[in-house]
Amino acid sequence: MPPGENLDPIPDSFILQPPVFHPVVPYVTTIFGGLHAGRMVMLQGVIPLHAHRFQVDFQCGCSLSPQPDVAVHFSPRFHTTKPHAICNTLHGGRWQRETRWPGLALKRGASFLILFLFENEEVKVSVNGRHFLHYRYRLPLSRVDTLGIFGDILVKAVGFLNINPFLLFSPRLQVPCSRALPRGLWPGQVIIVRGLVLQEPKDFTLSLRDEASHVPVTLKASFTDRTLAWVSQWGRKKLISAPFLFYPKRFFEVLLLCQEGGLKLALNGQGLGATSLDQKTLEGVRELRISGSVHLYCVHH
Repeated sequence: MPPGENLDPIPDSFILQPPVFHPVVPYVTTIFGGLHAGRMVMLQGVIPLHAHRFQVDFQCGCSLSPQPDVAVHFSPRFHTTKPHAICNTLHGGRWQRETRWPGLALKRGASFLILFLFENEEVKVSVNGRHFLHYRYRLPLSRVDTLGIFGDILVKAVGFLNINPFLLFSPRLQVPCSRALPRGLWPGQVIIVRGLVLQEPKDFTLSLRDEASHVPVTLKASFTDRTLAWVSQWGRKKLISAPFLFYPKRFFEVLLLCQEGGLKLALNGQGLGATSLDQKTLEGVRELRISGSVHLYCVHH
């Protein structure tokens, strides 16, 4: 954050999930606190010139197999003579009867702003400031905890507005937190850490350890000098040249993607580069440790 710039003042009862800027599609993320009446999700971006379709799914989980239920499926279609939007629900692996909405205000090559407003019985969708459709829930809204964006769409920002996200939170995890990795790390494996930065944070550390308690690599955030760095097992620090995206009293999401030759890092939906590790070292990792000035809500691997 540039000197002199302040975050908007938000009371303790109204802590926002951080907006995500320029996420790579397909994009899937947890909705902190789930969905409930009064919550809004904002989507801003551009429709590519040759777009066929895209979809925004409000899912009941994020598993790949079996496919999770989708409470609200919103899918604009551009490849027909009359562009329209489809709403539907996926339950138990089967799509239900779809609802078609003509008069789509979205256009290829144009920017857009879509707002999803979740009410007690239905979701209302506005496009570029005008009401477009309403869709009645076929599954309980309380089951929704994941947002998925797929297809032909360039997303500039995803925003979340909530009355009180702590109302529906699952219990916090203990910090420091340790998770066993009995099979090590393999290409394609993803580590996901989600939580909330404390009001007066000092640091945040995520480290990987082998059977001999050696630490091949550590991701360390310092709130004192607002730096993010990789630290090797010999203590060498390599600063990550990117904006510092941890803020006091704000939610965060750290993703580590294991690939051949190392780990790729994303924070709050933004790719922040990679660090090099040979495959033997990755396969030898046996423990994930997390510590620092945070509340943890999810550690997935």
